[in-house]
Amino acid sequence: MPNYHQQQISKGSIPSIPYAWPYDGELVPGKTALLVIDMQTDFCGKSGYVDRMGYDLFTTARAIEPIRRLLDVVRSIPGFTVIYTREGHRPDLSDLPDNKRWRSRQIGAEIGSEGRAGRILVRGEPGWQIVPELMPLPDETIVDKPGKGGFYATSLDMILKNRGITHLILTGITTDVGVQTTMREANDRGYECLILEDCTGATDINNHVAALNMVTMQGGVFGAVSSSDKLIGTLLRLQLEPSSHERTGEFI
Repeated sequence: MPNYHQQQISKGSIPSIPYAWPYDGELVPGKTALLVIDMQTDFCGKSGYVDRMGYDLFTTARAIEPIRRLLDVVRSIPGFTVIYTREGHRPDLSDLPDNKRWRSRQIGAEIGSEGRAGRILVRGEPGWQIVPELMPLPDETIVDKPGKGGFYATSLDMILKNRGITHLILTGITTDVGVQTTMREANDRGYECLILEDCTGATDINNHVAALNMVTMQGGVFGAVSSSDKLIGTLLRLQLEPSSHERTGEFI
């Protein structure tokens, strides 16, 4: 597999595997969105869905601090879009498939049942909320979704197209479910995708590693994999050294 050191890295690209991201050579903030996927108490907080299922919260909560640091940088760059997603169902559960509810019941955390963080994965409940460390700013978009992927039964694609966004940076949880599903959906729609390994997490570390490896196969079948430090390094460099896009008005 290619590594970071074998790549020809331009000023505006990010060291990543299997190719320097993005494929078209330079990150343009006005055309790029940072997706923060499902960083909810139900998935990475105490008394939530994942906690009730009995998984180690560290494997999902590990993403909180790297995402927080990345948000501090991204929010300082004019034109860079931040979009959150939240998975959850209507209070009447009319958008909850029977088989999804059945599977959650088998593992002891039935969706819609009462838990210590309110009704599990139900919109408006405490467990459904974004964790306090990563609270969205008032002008940042939140996309509520009933399924695993960010595009299914949502207006995410319309929001991105209306803003002229062509490139997506994916963070959040879980790597092997919500994040990878969203990445696959985005890839099929023509978006150029980057996933950040330290800003993601799964309920099983082996699934996390496998999900990242799947991205890098076949020359980057779904996009590329990098880290928050490498992305932050590129963003800071772009701020210090104006690009051709800035001179023509694309990088504001």
